[in-house]
Amino acid sequence: MVSEQLSDDPQSLRSRIVALETENAALRQRNEELERSVASFRRWLYSRRSERHVSPNHPKLPFAGEDEPAPPPPAHVEEAPDEEHETTRKAPRRRGVGRQRADLPRVREVIEVAEAERLCPCCNEPMPPIGEVITEELDFQPAVLRVREIVRIKYACKAHEESGVVQAELPPRAIAKGSAGPSLISHIVVSKYKDHLPLYRLSRIFERFGVFLAESTLGDWIKDAAELLFPVVAAIKTSVLESFVIHSDDTGILVQDRGHPNGSRRSFLWAYVGDRQEVVFDFTPGRTRDGPVQFLGDYRGHLQVDAYSGYDAILRKGTVVEVGCWAHARRYFFEALPTSKVNANDALVAIRLLYEVEREAKVNQLDHEATKLLRQQQSKPILDQMKPWLESLKKAALPKSPLGQAIGYALNQWTALNRYLEDGRLAIDNNLVERQIRTVAVGRKNWLFAGSAEGARRAAALYSIICTCALQGVEPWAYLTDTLACLARGEPPASLTPRAWKTRRTAITAG
Repeated sequence: MVSEQLSDDPQSLRSRIVALETENAALRQRNEELERSVASFRRWLYSRRSERHVSPNHPKLPFAGEDEPAPPPPAHVEEAPDEEHETTRKAPRRRGVGRQRADLPRVREVIEVAEAERLCPCCNEPMPPIGEVITEELDFQPAVLRVREIVRIKYACKAHEESGVVQAELPPRAIAKGSAGPSLISHIVVSKYKDHLPLYRLSRIFERFGVFLAESTLGDWIKDAAELLFPVVAAIKTSVLESFVIHSDDTGILVQDRGHPNGSRRSFLWAYVGDRQEVVFDFTPGRTRDGPVQFLGDYRGHLQVDAYSGYDAILRKGTVVEVGCWAHARRYFFEALPTSKVNANDALVAIRLLYEVEREAKVNQLDHEATKLLRQQQSKPILDQMKPWLESLKKAALPKSPLGQAIGYALNQWTALNRYLEDGRLAIDNNLVERQIRTVAVGRKNWLFAGSAEGARRAAALYSIICTCALQGVEPWAYLTDTLACLARGEPPASLTPRAWKTRRTAITAG
Protein backbone atom coordinates (compact mmCIF):
# COMPACT_ATOMS: atom_id res chain seq x y z
CA MET A 1 0.00 0.00 0.00
CA VAL A 2 2.95 2.30 0.71
CA SER A 3 4.28 1.76 -2.83
CA GLU A 4 0.87 2.59 -4.24
CA GLN A 5 0.74 5.80 -2.23
CA LEU A 6 4.23 6.76 -3.44
CA SER A 7 3.41 5.97 -7.04
CA ASP A 8 0.26 8.06 -6.79
CA ASP A 9 2.30 11.00 -5.42
CA PRO A 10 5.40 11.69 -7.58
CA GLN A 11 6.23 14.86 -5.66
CA SER A 12 6.38 12.93 -2.39
CA LEU A 13 8.58 10.32 -4.06
CA ARG A 14 10.99 12.95 -5.33
CA SER A 15 11.14 14.57 -1.91
CA ARG A 16 11.86 11.22 -0.35
CA ILE A 17 14.64 10.53 -2.87
CA VAL A 18 16.22 13.92 -2.17
CA ALA A 19 16.05 13.28 1.58
CA LEU A 20 17.65 9.85 1.19
CA GLU A 21 20.39 11.21 -1.04
CA THR A 22 21.11 13.97 1.49
CA GLU A 23 21.18 11.44 4.32
CA ASN A 24 23.40 9.13 2.28
CA ALA A 25 25.84 11.94 1.52
CA ALA A 26 26.00 12.84 5.21
CA LEU A 27 26.61 9.19 6.14
CA ARG A 28 29.36 8.90 3.52
CA GLN A 29 31.02 12.01 4.87
CA ARG A 30 30.70 10.68 8.42
CA ASN A 31 32.14 7.34 7.32
CA GLU A 32 35.12 9.08 5.70
CA GLU A 33 35.73 11.05 8.91
CA LEU A 34 35.63 7.85 10.98
CA GLU A 35 37.99 6.08 8.57
CA ARG A 36 40.40 8.99 8.80
CA SER A 37 40.18 8.86 12.60
CA VAL A 38 40.87 5.13 12.65
CA ALA A 39 43.80 5.58 10.27
CA SER A 40 45.13 8.39 12.42
CA PHE A 41 44.89 6.27 15.57
CA ARG A 42 46.64 3.39 13.82
CA ARG A 43 49.47 5.67 12.77
CA TRP A 44 49.66 7.01 16.32
CA LEU A 45 49.86 3.51 17.79
CA TYR A 46 51.98 1.65 15.27
CA SER A 47 53.77 4.11 12.98
CA ARG A 48 56.65 6.50 13.52
CA ARG A 49 55.75 9.58 15.54
CA SER A 50 58.10 11.74 13.51
CA GLU A 51 56.51 14.08 10.98
CA ARG A 52 59.45 13.69 8.65
CA HIS A 53 58.45 14.24 5.05
CA VAL A 54 60.64 14.38 1.97
CA SER A 55 58.94 16.37 -0.77
CA PRO A 56 59.66 16.07 -4.50
CA ASN A 57 61.97 18.74 -5.81
CA HIS A 58 60.08 21.81 -6.99
CA PRO A 59 61.75 24.29 -9.33
CA LYS A 60 59.52 27.01 -7.88
CA LEU A 61 56.80 27.57 -5.33
CA PRO A 62 53.64 25.66 -6.30
CA PHE A 63 51.58 28.84 -6.03
CA ALA A 64 54.12 31.26 -7.58
CA GLY A 65 53.33 32.97 -10.81
CA GLU A 66 54.99 32.01 -14.10
CA ASP A 67 57.35 34.98 -13.93
CA GLU A 68 58.10 34.57 -10.23
CA PRO A 69 60.26 31.47 -9.81
CA ALA A 70 61.21 30.71 -6.25
CA PRO A 71 64.81 29.91 -5.42
CA PRO A 72 65.39 26.18 -4.90
CA PRO A 73 66.20 25.10 -1.34
CA PRO A 74 69.85 24.45 -0.50
CA ALA A 75 70.97 20.97 -1.48
CA HIS A 76 71.88 19.93 2.07
CA VAL A 77 68.34 20.29 3.48
CA GLU A 78 65.44 17.99 2.72
CA GLU A 79 62.59 19.15 4.90
CA ALA A 80 61.30 21.50 7.54
CA PRO A 81 61.54 20.60 11.21
CA ASP A 82 58.76 18.54 12.70
CA GLU A 83 56.62 19.66 15.61
CA GLU A 84 59.01 18.56 18.32
CA HIS A 85 62.46 19.65 17.29
CA GLU A 86 64.62 20.82 14.44
CA THR A 87 65.79 18.04 12.18
CA THR A 88 69.04 18.99 10.51
CA ARG A 89 71.24 16.56 8.69
CA LYS A 90 74.10 15.68 10.99
CA ALA A 91 77.25 13.74 10.42
CA PRO A 92 76.90 10.13 11.58
CA ARG A 93 78.18 9.54 15.08
CA ARG A 94 81.45 7.71 15.40
CA ARG A 95 81.43 4.38 17.17
CA GLY A 96 83.21 3.78 20.42
CA VAL A 97 83.79 6.29 23.20
CA GLY A 98 82.70 9.82 22.36
CA ARG A 99 83.32 13.10 24.07
CA GLN A 100 84.68 13.06 27.62
CA ARG A 101 84.53 15.79 30.20
CA ALA A 102 87.93 17.36 30.72
CA ASP A 103 87.62 17.15 34.52
CA LEU A 104 87.14 13.37 34.68
CA PRO A 105 89.48 11.98 37.36
CA ARG A 106 92.38 9.93 36.05
CA VAL A 107 94.24 7.14 37.83
CA ARG A 108 97.73 6.38 36.54
CA GLU A 109 98.74 2.74 36.66
CA VAL A 110 102.31 1.98 35.52
CA ILE A 111 103.30 -1.52 34.40
CA GLU A 112 107.05 -2.03 34.55
CA VAL A 113 109.20 -4.51 32.72
CA ALA A 114 110.96 -7.02 34.99
CA GLU A 115 114.49 -5.95 35.94
CA ALA A 116 116.05 -8.95 34.20
CA GLU A 117 114.37 -7.96 30.93
CA ARG A 118 115.64 -4.37 31.20
CA LEU A 119 119.26 -5.47 30.74
CA CYS A 120 120.72 -4.90 27.30
CA PRO A 121 121.35 -8.26 25.61
CA CYS A 122 124.56 -6.85 24.05
CA CYS A 123 126.31 -5.12 26.96
CA ASN A 124 124.27 -6.42 29.88
CA GLU A 125 123.79 -2.82 31.13
CA PRO A 126 120.38 -1.50 32.38
CA MET A 127 118.44 0.20 29.56
CA PRO A 128 117.12 3.72 30.35
CA PRO A 129 113.45 4.61 29.63
CA ILE A 130 112.90 6.37 26.29
CA GLY A 131 109.13 6.90 26.35
CA GLU A 132 105.84 5.33 27.26
CA VAL A 133 102.74 3.87 25.64
CA ILE A 134 99.43 4.92 27.24
CA THR A 135 96.27 2.84 26.84
CA GLU A 136 93.09 4.44 28.19
CA GLU A 137 90.34 2.35 29.76
CA LEU A 138 87.14 3.76 31.19
CA ASP A 139 86.48 2.59 34.73
CA PHE A 140 83.24 2.80 36.69
CA GLN A 141 82.76 3.05 40.44
CA PRO A 142 79.19 2.37 41.62
CA ALA A 143 77.54 4.93 43.85
CA VAL A 144 78.45 4.65 47.50
CA LEU A 145 76.18 5.65 50.34
CA ARG A 146 78.09 6.82 53.37
CA VAL A 147 77.10 8.03 56.80
CA ARG A 148 78.30 11.52 57.62
CA GLU A 149 78.74 11.81 61.38
CA ILE A 150 78.41 15.35 62.66
CA VAL A 151 80.11 15.21 66.04
CA ARG A 152 79.66 18.02 68.56
CA ILE A 153 81.78 17.68 71.69
CA LYS A 154 80.01 18.49 74.95
CA TYR A 155 81.81 20.36 77.73
CA ALA A 156 80.86 20.70 81.40
CA CYS A 157 82.55 21.62 84.68
CA LYS A 158 82.88 18.60 86.96
CA ALA A 159 83.13 20.80 90.01
CA HIS A 160 80.10 22.95 89.31
CA GLU A 161 77.23 21.01 87.80
CA GLU A 162 74.99 24.06 87.87
CA SER A 163 77.09 25.71 85.13
CA GLY A 164 75.45 23.41 82.56
CA VAL A 165 76.69 21.78 79.38
CA VAL A 166 78.25 23.63 76.44
CA GLN A 167 78.30 22.33 72.87
CA ALA A 168 78.54 23.78 69.38
CA GLU A 169 75.40 24.67 67.45
CA LEU A 170 74.27 22.24 64.77
CA PRO A 171 75.02 23.77 61.34
CA PRO A 172 72.02 24.58 59.11
CA ARG A 173 70.68 21.53 57.27
CA ALA A 174 68.49 21.18 54.20
CA ILE A 175 66.00 19.05 56.16
CA ALA A 176 66.24 20.06 59.78
CA LYS A 177 65.31 16.73 61.40
CA GLY A 178 65.93 14.45 58.45
CA SER A 179 68.72 11.97 57.89
CA ALA A 180 69.36 12.96 54.24
CA GLY A 181 72.11 15.35 53.24
CA PRO A 182 71.87 17.79 50.32
CA SER A 183 73.78 15.49 47.97
CA LEU A 184 71.40 12.56 48.59
CA ILE A 185 68.29 14.74 48.25
CA SER A 186 69.67 16.14 44.99
CA HIS A 187 70.30 12.64 43.65
CA ILE A 188 66.72 11.61 44.44
CA VAL A 189 65.25 14.71 42.73
CA VAL A 190 67.44 14.32 39.64
CA SER A 191 66.72 10.58 39.44
CA LYS A 192 62.97 11.13 39.39
CA TYR A 193 62.56 14.35 37.43
CA LYS A 194 65.55 14.15 35.09
CA ASP A 195 66.16 10.41 34.70
CA HIS A 196 62.45 9.51 35.14
CA LEU A 197 62.95 6.83 37.82
CA PRO A 198 59.83 6.10 39.89
CA LEU A 199 60.45 6.07 43.62
CA TYR A 200 59.89 2.32 43.99
CA ARG A 201 62.74 1.64 41.55
CA LEU A 202 64.95 4.13 43.34
CA SER A 203 64.16 2.43 46.64
CA ARG A 204 65.31 -0.93 45.24
CA ILE A 205 68.51 0.65 43.90
CA PHE A 206 69.36 2.11 47.32
CA GLU A 207 68.70 -1.27 48.90
CA ARG A 208 71.35 -2.78 46.60
CA PHE A 209 73.74 -0.11 47.86
CA GLY A 210 73.17 -1.24 51.44
CA VAL A 211 70.41 1.04 52.82
CA PHE A 212 66.66 0.46 52.74
CA LEU A 213 64.83 3.73 52.10
CA ALA A 214 61.05 3.40 51.92
CA GLU A 215 59.21 5.03 49.04
CA SER A 216 57.27 7.15 51.53
CA THR A 217 60.53 8.43 53.00
CA LEU A 218 61.84 9.35 49.54
CA GLY A 219 58.53 11.11 48.85
CA ASP A 220 58.84 13.11 52.07
CA TRP A 221 62.34 14.24 51.15
CA ILE A 222 61.14 15.34 47.71
CA LYS A 223 58.36 17.28 49.40
CA ASP A 224 60.81 19.04 51.72
CA ALA A 225 63.15 19.84 48.82
CA ALA A 226 60.32 21.30 46.74
CA GLU A 227 59.19 23.53 49.61
CA LEU A 228 62.74 24.82 49.99
CA LEU A 229 62.93 25.53 46.25
CA PHE A 230 59.55 27.28 45.89
CA PRO A 231 61.13 30.75 46.46
CA VAL A 232 63.78 29.98 43.80
CA VAL A 233 61.03 29.03 41.33
CA ALA A 234 59.25 32.29 42.20
CA ALA A 235 62.45 34.17 41.32
CA ILE A 236 62.64 32.31 37.99
CA LYS A 237 59.01 33.27 37.32
CA THR A 238 59.82 36.94 37.95
CA SER A 239 62.64 36.70 35.40
CA VAL A 240 60.43 34.94 32.84
CA LEU A 241 57.75 37.63 33.13
CA GLU A 242 60.37 40.26 32.23
CA SER A 243 60.91 38.60 28.84
CA PHE A 244 60.28 40.20 25.47
CA VAL A 245 58.60 36.97 24.36
CA ILE A 246 57.26 34.01 26.34
CA HIS A 247 56.65 30.60 24.80
CA SER A 248 53.80 28.64 26.37
CA ASP A 249 52.05 25.29 26.01
CA ASP A 250 50.47 22.70 28.28
CA THR A 251 50.40 18.95 28.82
CA GLY A 252 48.05 16.72 30.78
CA ILE A 253 48.83 14.67 33.88
CA LEU A 254 46.68 12.40 36.05
CA VAL A 255 46.20 13.41 39.68
CA GLN A 256 44.72 11.04 42.23
CA ASP A 257 41.43 12.34 43.61
CA ARG A 258 39.29 10.19 45.88
CA GLY A 259 36.31 12.46 45.31
CA HIS A 260 36.35 11.85 41.55
CA PRO A 261 34.30 8.92 40.12
CA ASN A 262 37.37 7.55 38.31
CA GLY A 263 39.65 7.93 41.31
CA SER A 264 41.85 10.39 39.41
CA ARG A 265 41.40 13.70 37.65
CA ARG A 266 43.01 14.91 34.45
CA SER A 267 44.95 18.04 35.28
CA PHE A 268 47.56 20.11 33.48
CA LEU A 269 51.08 21.47 33.68
CA TRP A 270 51.62 24.72 31.75
CA ALA A 271 55.14 25.56 30.66
CA TYR A 272 56.32 29.16 30.22
CA VAL A 273 59.77 29.70 28.66
CA GLY A 274 61.34 33.16 28.73
CA ASP A 275 63.98 34.65 26.47
CA ARG A 276 66.66 34.21 29.16
CA GLN A 277 66.59 30.43 28.76
CA GLU A 278 64.45 29.82 31.85
CA VAL A 279 61.23 27.86 32.20
CA VAL A 280 58.50 27.71 34.82
CA PHE A 281 55.86 24.99 35.05
CA ASP A 282 52.52 25.90 36.56
CA PHE A 283 49.93 23.36 37.77
CA THR A 284 46.19 23.80 37.24
CA PRO A 285 43.43 21.29 38.06
CA GLY A 286 41.67 22.05 34.74
CA ARG A 287 42.43 23.40 31.27
CA THR A 288 40.69 26.74 31.54
CA ARG A 289 41.77 30.31 30.83
CA ASP A 290 42.24 30.93 34.56
CA GLY A 291 45.66 29.25 34.47
CA PRO A 292 47.33 31.58 31.92
CA VAL A 293 45.45 34.61 33.29
CA GLN A 294 46.70 34.06 36.84
CA PHE A 295 50.24 33.19 35.83
CA LEU A 296 50.84 35.96 33.29
CA GLY A 297 48.97 38.61 35.28
CA ASP A 298 49.92 42.05 33.95
CA TYR A 299 52.60 40.76 31.57
CA ARG A 300 53.30 43.01 28.60
CA GLY A 301 55.12 41.55 25.63
CA HIS A 302 54.83 38.76 23.09
CA LEU A 303 53.24 35.36 23.73
CA GLN A 304 54.00 32.49 21.37
CA VAL A 305 51.26 29.85 21.56
CA ASP A 306 49.36 27.32 19.46
CA ALA A 307 45.97 29.06 19.06
CA TYR A 308 44.38 27.39 22.11
CA SER A 309 41.37 29.45 23.17
CA GLY A 310 42.48 29.42 26.82
CA TYR A 311 44.93 32.22 25.99
CA ASP A 312 42.24 34.45 24.44
CA ALA A 313 41.50 36.27 27.70
CA ILE A 314 45.14 37.33 27.91
CA LEU A 315 45.33 38.36 24.26
CA ARG A 316 42.12 40.41 24.45
CA LYS A 317 43.74 42.77 26.96
CA GLY A 318 45.71 44.36 24.14
CA THR A 319 48.96 44.39 26.12
CA VAL A 320 50.10 40.98 24.88
CA VAL A 321 50.93 40.32 21.22
CA GLU A 322 50.21 36.84 19.90
CA VAL A 323 52.90 35.00 17.92
CA GLY A 324 51.86 31.90 15.97
CA CYS A 325 53.60 28.58 15.52
CA TRP A 326 54.43 27.28 12.06
CA ALA A 327 55.24 23.83 13.46
CA HIS A 328 51.58 23.45 14.47
CA ALA A 329 50.41 24.73 11.08
CA ARG A 330 52.75 22.29 9.38
CA ARG A 331 51.35 19.40 11.43
CA TYR A 332 47.84 19.97 10.03
CA PHE A 333 49.13 19.82 6.44
CA PHE A 334 51.19 16.72 7.26
CA GLU A 335 48.06 14.99 8.58
CA ALA A 336 46.24 15.96 5.37
CA LEU A 337 48.78 14.18 3.14
CA PRO A 338 46.91 10.83 2.93
CA THR A 339 43.78 12.51 1.53
CA SER A 340 45.32 15.44 -0.36
CA LYS A 341 48.77 14.50 -1.58
CA VAL A 342 49.24 17.37 -4.05
CA ASN A 343 47.95 20.39 -2.15
CA ALA A 344 49.18 19.28 1.27
CA ASN A 345 52.59 18.49 -0.17
CA ASP A 346 52.73 21.92 -1.87
CA ALA A 347 52.03 23.58 1.49
CA LEU A 348 54.78 21.52 3.13
CA VAL A 349 57.21 22.61 0.40
CA ALA A 350 56.41 26.26 1.11
CA ILE A 351 56.84 25.79 4.85
CA ARG A 352 60.13 24.00 4.19
CA LEU A 353 61.39 27.10 2.39
CA LEU A 354 60.43 29.25 5.38
CA TYR A 355 62.54 27.04 7.61
CA GLU A 356 65.40 27.25 5.14
CA VAL A 357 65.57 30.97 5.85
CA GLU A 358 65.71 30.29 9.60
CA ARG A 359 68.52 27.81 9.16
CA GLU A 360 70.48 30.26 7.06
CA ALA A 361 70.19 32.83 9.85
CA LYS A 362 71.25 30.27 12.43
CA VAL A 363 74.20 28.91 10.46
CA ASN A 364 75.48 32.43 9.77
CA GLN A 365 74.85 33.46 13.40
CA LEU A 366 72.95 36.57 12.38
CA ASP A 367 71.91 39.06 15.05
CA HIS A 368 68.29 40.12 15.54
CA GLU A 369 68.36 42.98 13.04
CA ALA A 370 70.07 40.92 10.35
CA THR A 371 67.62 38.06 10.94
CA LYS A 372 64.67 40.42 10.53
CA LEU A 373 66.12 41.79 7.29
CA LEU A 374 66.70 38.28 5.92
CA ARG A 375 63.12 37.29 6.73
CA GLN A 376 61.74 40.39 5.05
CA GLN A 377 63.76 39.66 1.92
CA GLN A 378 63.15 35.92 1.64
CA SER A 379 60.28 34.75 3.90
CA LYS A 380 57.80 37.57 3.38
CA PRO A 381 57.50 37.08 -0.42
CA ILE A 382 56.72 33.40 0.14
CA LEU A 383 54.01 34.21 2.68
CA ASP A 384 52.55 36.99 0.52
CA GLN A 385 52.01 34.44 -2.28
CA MET A 386 50.90 31.66 0.03
CA LYS A 387 47.87 33.43 1.51
CA PRO A 388 45.87 33.96 -1.75
CA TRP A 389 46.74 30.39 -2.75
CA LEU A 390 45.28 29.07 0.52
CA GLU A 391 42.20 31.26 0.11
CA SER A 392 41.58 29.83 -3.35
CA LEU A 393 41.97 26.26 -2.03
CA LYS A 394 39.57 26.97 0.81
CA LYS A 395 36.68 27.45 -1.65
CA ALA A 396 36.95 23.86 -2.90
CA ALA A 397 38.05 22.06 0.29
CA LEU A 398 35.46 20.61 2.67
CA PRO A 399 35.73 22.48 6.00
CA LYS A 400 35.87 19.27 8.06
CA SER A 401 38.32 17.48 5.79
CA PRO A 402 41.98 17.32 6.92
CA LEU A 403 42.99 19.77 4.19
CA GLY A 404 40.09 22.08 5.06
CA GLN A 405 41.11 22.06 8.73
CA ALA A 406 44.75 22.74 7.81
CA ILE A 407 43.77 25.68 5.59
CA GLY A 408 41.34 26.99 8.21
CA TYR A 409 43.99 26.88 10.95
CA ALA A 410 46.56 28.67 8.77
CA LEU A 411 44.19 31.43 7.61
CA ASN A 412 42.64 31.96 11.06
CA GLN A 413 46.14 32.31 12.51
CA TRP A 414 47.63 34.18 9.56
CA THR A 415 48.40 37.42 11.39
CA ALA A 416 49.98 35.55 14.31
CA LEU A 417 51.88 33.24 11.95
CA ASN A 418 53.39 36.26 10.18
CA ARG A 419 54.30 38.03 13.42
CA TYR A 420 57.79 36.56 13.57
CA LEU A 421 58.71 38.61 10.49
CA GLU A 422 58.48 41.79 12.55
CA ASP A 423 61.34 41.13 14.97
CA GLY A 424 64.42 38.93 14.82
CA ARG A 425 63.97 38.01 18.48
CA LEU A 426 60.79 36.10 17.65
CA ALA A 427 60.91 32.44 16.60
CA ILE A 428 59.16 30.80 13.68
CA ASP A 429 57.64 28.13 15.92
CA ASN A 430 56.97 27.11 19.50
CA ASN A 431 59.35 24.14 19.54
CA LEU A 432 61.35 25.64 22.39
CA VAL A 433 58.54 24.99 24.85
CA GLU A 434 57.63 21.67 23.18
CA ARG A 435 61.07 20.36 24.11
CA GLN A 436 60.52 21.26 27.75
CA ILE A 437 57.13 19.55 27.83
CA ARG A 438 58.71 16.38 26.45
CA THR A 439 60.57 15.98 29.77
CA VAL A 440 57.20 15.74 31.54
CA ALA A 441 55.80 13.41 28.86
CA VAL A 442 58.68 10.95 29.25
CA GLY A 443 58.46 11.05 33.03
CA ARG A 444 54.69 10.57 32.93
CA LYS A 445 55.16 7.18 31.25
CA ASN A 446 57.13 6.06 34.30
CA TRP A 447 55.51 7.62 37.36
CA LEU A 448 52.01 7.54 35.73
CA PHE A 449 50.26 10.00 38.08
CA ALA A 450 50.68 12.52 40.89
CA GLY A 451 49.43 11.49 44.31
CA SER A 452 47.62 14.78 44.98
CA ALA A 453 47.20 18.31 43.72
CA GLU A 454 49.89 19.47 46.14
CA GLY A 455 52.17 16.73 44.83
CA ALA A 456 51.57 17.97 41.29
CA ARG A 457 52.47 21.53 42.33
CA ARG A 458 55.70 20.26 43.86
CA ALA A 459 56.42 18.34 40.66
CA ALA A 460 55.85 21.54 38.65
CA ALA A 461 58.40 23.37 40.84
CA LEU A 462 61.02 20.62 40.51
CA TYR A 463 60.49 20.36 36.75
CA SER A 464 61.02 24.13 36.60
CA ILE A 465 64.40 23.70 38.28
CA ILE A 466 65.50 20.64 36.28
CA CYS A 467 64.47 22.01 32.87
CA THR A 468 65.96 25.44 33.56
CA CYS A 469 69.25 23.73 34.44
CA ALA A 470 69.09 21.95 31.07
CA LEU A 471 68.44 25.22 29.21
CA GLN A 472 71.33 26.90 31.05
CA GLY A 473 73.72 23.99 30.51
CA VAL A 474 74.02 23.48 34.28
CA GLU A 475 74.62 20.02 35.78
CA PRO A 476 71.49 19.60 37.96
CA TRP A 477 72.97 17.45 40.76
CA ALA A 478 75.84 19.87 41.43
CA TYR A 479 73.44 22.82 41.29
CA LEU A 480 70.88 21.29 43.67
CA THR A 481 73.49 20.06 46.13
CA ASP A 482 74.96 23.54 46.49
CA THR A 483 71.64 25.40 46.33
CA LEU A 484 69.90 23.31 49.02
CA ALA A 485 72.82 23.98 51.36
CA CYS A 486 72.73 27.71 50.54
CA LEU A 487 68.98 27.90 51.15
CA ALA A 488 69.43 26.18 54.52
CA ARG A 489 71.94 28.90 55.43
CA GLY A 490 69.39 31.57 54.50
CA GLU A 491 70.92 32.93 51.29
CA PRO A 492 68.51 34.95 49.10
CA PRO A 493 66.62 32.77 46.56
CA ALA A 494 67.01 35.34 43.76
CA SER A 495 70.77 34.71 43.75
CA LEU A 496 70.28 30.94 43.55
CA THR A 497 68.39 30.50 40.28
CA PRO A 498 70.26 28.26 37.80
CA ARG A 499 71.06 31.32 35.65
CA ALA A 500 72.42 33.33 38.60
CA TRP A 501 74.25 30.27 39.97
CA LYS A 502 75.92 29.68 36.59
CA THR A 503 76.96 33.32 36.32
CA ARG A 504 78.50 33.25 39.79
CA ARG A 505 80.35 29.98 39.13
CA THR A 506 81.65 31.26 35.79
CA ALA A 507 82.98 34.41 37.48
CA ILE A 508 84.71 32.34 40.18
CA THR A 509 86.32 30.08 37.58
CA ALA A 510 87.45 33.05 35.48
CA GLY A 511 88.86 34.82 38.56
